[in-house]
Amino acid sequence: MKLQDTLELYVKAAVKALFQSELESVEFQATRKEFAGDITVVVFPMLRVVKGNPAVIGEQIGQYLEDNVDLVKGYNVVKGFLNVEIEGSYYVDFFNTIKDQNTYGFIEDKDDKAVMVEYSSPNTNKPLHLGHVRNVLLGYSVAEILKASGKNVYKTQIINDRGIHICKSMLAWQRFGNGETPKSTELKGDKLVGNYYVEFDKAYKKEITELVSQGQSEEEAKKNTPILLEAQEMLRQWEAGDKDVVALWEKMNGWVYDGFEETYKAIGVDFDKYYYESQTYLLGKEFIAEGLKTGVFEQDPDGSVWCDLTKDGLDRKIVLRADGTAVYMTQDIGTAIQRIKDYPDVGGMVYTVGNEQDYHFKVLFLILQKLGFDWAKNLYHLSYGMVDLPSGKMKSREGTVVDADDLIQEMADTAEDISKELGKLDDYSEDEKKVLYKTIGLGALKYYILKVDPKKRILFDPKESIDFQGNTGPFIQYTYARIQSILRKSNLNDDVLLSTATALSINFDEVSLHEKEKQLIKQLEQFPEVIQNAAEQHSPALVANYTYDLVKDFNSFYQNVSILGADSEHEKVFRVALSKSVGQTIKNAFSVLGIDVPERM
Repeated sequence: MKLQDTLELYVKAAVKALFQSELESVEFQATRKEFAGDITVVVFPMLRVVKGNPAVIGEQIGQYLEDNVDLVKGYNVVKGFLNVEIEGSYYVDFFNTIKDQNTYGFIEDKDDKAVMVEYSSPNTNKPLHLGHVRNVLLGYSVAEILKASGKNVYKTQIINDRGIHICKSMLAWQRFGNGETPKSTELKGDKLVGNYYVEFDKAYKKEITELVSQGQSEEEAKKNTPILLEAQEMLRQWEAGDKDVVALWEKMNGWVYDGFEETYKAIGVDFDKYYYESQTYLLGKEFIAEGLKTGVFEQDPDGSVWCDLTKDGLDRKIVLRADGTAVYMTQDIGTAIQRIKDYPDVGGMVYTVGNEQDYHFKVLFLILQKLGFDWAKNLYHLSYGMVDLPSGKMKSREGTVVDADDLIQEMADTAEDISKELGKLDDYSEDEKKVLYKTIGLGALKYYILKVDPKKRILFDPKESIDFQGNTGPFIQYTYARIQSILRKSNLNDDVLLSTATALSINFDEVSLHEKEKQLIKQLEQFPEVIQNAAEQHSPALVANYTYDLVKDFNSFYQNVSILGADSEHEKVFRVALSKSVGQTIKNAFSVLGIDVPERM
């Protein structure tokens, strides 16, 4: 049981004994640094059931705790705040329960109901870019955090492999490609196809200018350009199953899938199941037909199908065009239903999609509820802000995006430059250096993005993210490597350390707990709760910033307490074991963020 939970029982017992009153809950907060104490009881909320001066009530409860509770060493009261000092033995006893746990903070026994987390979900007309990177890192991390919190998790994506966007790339390749392929150009397939999406946009704009010069308004010209009309016709042919169009679609999408896989592997994420809009939109159409019969949807005179959500505070939403072609809502309905068919144990889903789609997901979730699916109440939109660069906003169709592959390489190159300046890798082989540069570069990128609350917009600066000081991935990685160095120098490997610690039976009689050691253990105690809170809030930022706080406390401990030069063998073993637990917790925390930690730096 956590300290806070234990102390809550004693505070409730004190209030009952002293005031013959029952407390429903006790409010705690961290003790301010200028006051003695390890945890603070907030007295003011108790005034609902206990009448009197909060400072006097605090004194009475504090005295009761000191007299009757072994783990309470002392107390002080500041106005309505009761600061409680805890015996050092409590922290040593707690540490003894976690020091041998390699998965400390994680729940091994999983819930019966699973959660499916969707992320990435790219279009097959362009490579992954910086915006996708935030999506992928967030979704993967939330999936890993949910798993660590005790959930069964399936990681998935829906590949947007149909629609006008892919037809634009296909048409441009037909017109301008001269049969080139990823092999002939030595380009990744997703990059090649993305280049033709840009080519389409150039040709489209040129045709708009020509039509405007012939007397059409700009709005008319945008709808009437021959190249756009041809792309729209290609989409209709695809939906009708035209053999040549489908063959071209399969070929170009195949190029893109191969390119995506390379990027996912480079960034270190994976998936349990892929879904394709080209398959799920048909199921969506089936349920729209059913919904028409039951009154969930209505058909307009032109043949288009809508869902009227005005009574729910929203608007009318189209779910099928007049010509019978699907819209995004059609395929999203089909995808959600197909997932439950494939994984009946799924009781909820998390959609990692940018905040520009907030309204779309409100509508989707409501429609699925109206269709009668109970699981639709457990759908969550992990909405996140965009990623900007110092140079401004990215635009795919204009070719001004920051390519994900280029970004990963730039991060490794920047890590290499900074590492060379610091000159700490002289004894590394070239292969070891290459692996380390990528580990540092990717760690910097992931941490910089994940330490920010998902809802906030990010201004991403690659050089600022790779800093060996401050709240950065490399700073935390460096601290982990420092801990591994301490463990190697201690000559206490895992077996020796565990057996020695057990033989010595670390207890408070032999170890006089230093304030810095106590602070470290207090931080370690918080880790399981941080994982649970991060899972509940779908926020990797809570884990990232917790890890930074833990690392700051360790570095303060390292600077103020001699680990290997301790006065006694008991103290040395205790401090090495404590360092090892901190290192393991850093590793565990970074694992759910998708970040590797190097053994040496």
